[in-house]
Amino acid sequence: MSQSSQNTPLPRKPVQSYFQWLYAFWKFSRPHTIIGTSLSVLGLYLIAVAVSGDARNTDAIHRVSTTYSLLPVLGAWIACLCGNVYIVGLNQLEDVEIDKINKPHLPLASGEFSQQTGQLIVASMGILALVVAWLTGPFLLGMVAISLAIGTAYSLPPIRLKQFPVWAALCIFSVRGTIVNLGLYLHYSWALQQSQTIPPVVWVLTLFILVFTFAIAIFKDIPDMEGDRLYNITTFTIKLGSQAVFNLALWVITACYLGIILVGVLHVASVNAIFLVIAHLGLLAWLWLRSLTVDLQDKSAIAQFYQFIWKLFFIEYLIFPIACLLA
Repeated sequence: MSQSSQNTPLPRKPVQSYFQWLYAFWKFSRPHTIIGTSLSVLGLYLIAVAVSGDARNTDAIHRVSTTYSLLPVLGAWIACLCGNVYIVGLNQLEDVEIDKINKPHLPLASGEFSQQTGQLIVASMGILALVVAWLTGPFLLGMVAISLAIGTAYSLPPIRLKQFPVWAALCIFSVRGTIVNLGLYLHYSWALQQSQTIPPVVWVLTLFILVFTFAIAIFKDIPDMEGDRLYNITTFTIKLGSQAVFNLALWVITACYLGIILVGVLHVASVNAIFLVIAHLGLLAWLWLRSLTVDLQDKSAIAQFYQFIWKLFFIEYLIFPIACLLA
């Protein structure tokens, strides 16, 4: 691509009203990641409740229902959402030209937001995330700070780890899989004045999400192959081909479900085994039935299946905490 085409100005169609601005901001925040972040904040809180001296105990239930107990959840939610917008926003700021090809609907690529607006949003969200986390608790501050640092290294030159497929995947699943889950649980256990020892149920969920997020990390590049190749972004899809990456992601998620079913069967952690096993058998069957309808030559079909994988990710943060509460 010539230098002149790379520097082509954005197609200007700036937002015309307050509601259009809010909708553009919603797109800028990448809604599927916002939903995933929100459910992880809630899910880890419910697990902390289940673990706390036993949620079936009347005193524990009363303690959890107080305003004090809910303040750490609200603080964690705000800090994590702001951190989420910072990370995905920074990625968009650095990928405007690529997004014009891969994701032209995003506000910076379409011209709904100017580069200056994007920079202001990202800087504000990053600062707000750190301030709220600092005011809420030490474990939350550590989790948010580490997540922002990794998100910055992922997108921002000269490091820009997203150029390297292994490091890019490692960034995504280390934050979503390990740092968020362990950090949130430690934050809640600190707020609820529990022991900071991480119980088996949290390790099980962390391992599940860690591996599942790896599948998300490699699958997300399949519909973006055209722009990534044009701008020399090396991904597993470009190196291995879309069919190989599709199959790998499918089997990785299958392994996640089989593993957590085994946890229920062997009673490795304190969960309701019957609920856990039946729910994940159903999700596994749904996954494979849905995968049979995907045409890898159809970019729209690939994108829809990618969103379906995110829905499975969302559901896990509902199913697993419920299994813990029912134990």
